[in-house]
Amino acid sequence: MARIEVLQKILQGKIVAIIRTRHGGLYSHLAEALLQGGVTTVEVSLTSVEALPAIEELAGHFGREMQIGVGSVLDTESLKRAHQAGAQYIVTPVTKAEVIEVAHQYDLPIFSGAFSPGEILQAHEWGADVVKVFPAETLGIHYFKAIKAPMPQLNLMPTGGVSLENAGDWIRAGACALGVGSTLFNEELIAEKNFSKIRENASRLVSALT
Repeated sequence: MARIEVLQKILQGKIVAIIRTRHGGLYSHLAEALLQGGVTTVEVSLTSVEALPAIEELAGHFGREMQIGVGSVLDTESLKRAHQAGAQYIVTPVTKAEVIEVAHQYDLPIFSGAFSPGEILQAHEWGADVVKVFPAETLGIHYFKAIKAPMPQLNLMPTGGVSLENAGDWIRAGACALGVGSTLFNEELIAEKNFSKIRENASRLVSALT
């Protein structure tokens, strides 16, 4: 699938579910619970156990129904390995021009992390498809609105601090998508294999945006 098609599907769904876990062997169960709850985009952080095999597994099983991406990418070698595993999009915590360039060489959309107004604009000018405003909880929605006011053309995705209660507020403030982790699942829910609760959280989050 081409970069623009993947990007459009992610932005249509509006939710990027971030999996960062120490528990291996449960990725397909997590993805299935998210999908049943209406979430169709998953980001597997490279800081998770068995991250690359998990991406390969999810891409093989869910690649037609979901967008499977990789997060916490810091360099081009990590990006290349994730691409080989089947990642359909790239997410970084910081912005690096060479990582954006390689992502686009592979025809992959990239969500580049930035925080200050200058960093956010730089990420956009270097070609990031979406700028991941991170950590968004530090200054909150008022800061996000202040960034969007003079730069309304930017695709911004807040990550960190997005909850069931404020998800709709972020979208109304101009977010093109939301990066969401612990609101959907934490290590306790994953360890307990409480997939019904994860499915419920996903459904509630989707409902909060409609």
